[in-house]
Amino acid sequence: MPQADLKYTSDLPLDAPAILAAIEAAIAAFDPDAGACKGRAYKVTDFHHTHVLVEISVMNRAHRDAAFMDSLALKLEAEIKVHIAAPCAFSLALSF
Repeated sequence: MPQADLKYTSDLPLDAPAILAAIEAAIAAFDPDAGACKGRAYKVTDFHHTHVLVEISVMNRAHRDAAFMDSLALKLEAEIKVHIAAPCAFSLALSF
């Protein structure tokens, strides 16, 4: 069961539930047996520089090798960035 944490600065007009749903849909399309993605969003009011940080963890399984994780990370980044209209720093961490 994947888990996603979305952390972003309060000066960004983001639809956090839509981003979390997009993350879940992207994972499900890439890996249909992954299961529901538990998502949380944190709007940060005290910050230095506008940014979005997305941390996603999936369970370690035999088919999720380095190539799989690299491809999934590229897919997730593309899906998430569709929802970010304002310029900002972006970081995505995908792990087991």
